[in-house]
Amino acid sequence: MLRQTQLAYRDALNYVSRYAFEHGKLSNAERLRQATYKEMRALFHLPSQMACNVPRQVAGTYKGLWTKLRQNLVHRKAGHTKKRYKGLDKPPKYISPTLTYNYGYDYSFKTGQQVSVLTLQGRIILSYQGYDRHVSLIQQGATIGGAKLWYDKPHKQFYLLVSLELDLPEPIPETLPDVVGVDVGMRYLAATATTSNQSHFYPGKRVRAQADHYARLRKRLQKKGTRSATKRMIVLGGRERRLKLQVNHSIAKSIVATHPHTLIGLEELTGIRERTKRRKRRRKKNGKGTEPVSPKARRANRHASRWAFAELHGMIAYKAALSGSSLAIKVDADYTSQTCPLCG
Repeated sequence: MLRQTQLAYRDALNYVSRYAFEHGKLSNAERLRQATYKEMRALFHLPSQMACNVPRQVAGTYKGLWTKLRQNLVHRKAGHTKKRYKGLDKPPKYISPTLTYNYGYDYSFKTGQQVSVLTLQGRIILSYQGYDRHVSLIQQGATIGGAKLWYDKPHKQFYLLVSLELDLPEPIPETLPDVVGVDVGMRYLAATATTSNQSHFYPGKRVRAQADHYARLRKRLQKKGTRSATKRMIVLGGRERRLKLQVNHSIAKSIVATHPHTLIGLEELTGIRERTKRRKRRRKKNGKGTEPVSPKARRANRHASRWAFAELHGMIAYKAALSGSSLAIKVDADYTSQTCPLCG
């Protein structure tokens, strides 16, 4: 019943996505809901609240695509890139059968570690288990938000990913006794330095080699182009994604645990990919034409563009907030590798 509801919700997302694309690439959730609500109820038999969630989710997708298109126009005008953004050339297609639930409407918690969730055939009550700290937060009265139903196909298990809003006291920066700066890169995924010249490095050689291995496999599978090769690429993409997620999680956890009661400075990396990308260069002989980017430069571009630095920053920020004693802020990355001549 849960799987059937997931697939119907995904089909409804694709239906509304096609409608939005055919009617001027709409990103207005209310207009999409008014135009597609009845058809979704009739075609996919979705409950009323789910039928309201679908246009809202599709509108959010199109708003993100429009934002990227506008950013691309600015970058092309400034000369940072020549590539045209193609995200709105065809309607976005939803592949992963996820399902969004609203707390109090589509799902609610019962006593005895049970949860009531909505399906196409009505509500069902199921028992659940989870990480002790997370379950205790749910049971201790944290503000519960929306949830997503996710299916782990290899293990045939369902997960309800519940978002919680915690009211944590945020420390005042002036009251924190220590300061630590976090620099990110590829040779070392993160490097920390304190005002007392203590530093720690988190090497990325092993993870980068594994990512290169996945890139080689992906290139071969793309060249093959069969349906089974495409399925294998999806599996490898998930495996690579989980590898990077785990590494970022471990690094962020170590940084926050090693530096309690600290103001953590993170680099402001907006636009870092465009600024560091290695491009074709002019020929030196006659100044005409361009030389192709070398394999080494292409590999460096891939390393810089495919690692989730923003995810690492986000993990450090939320883990510092959960600790209750640290605070993470963004600082300008210019000149942060230089030592102050006055204080060292």
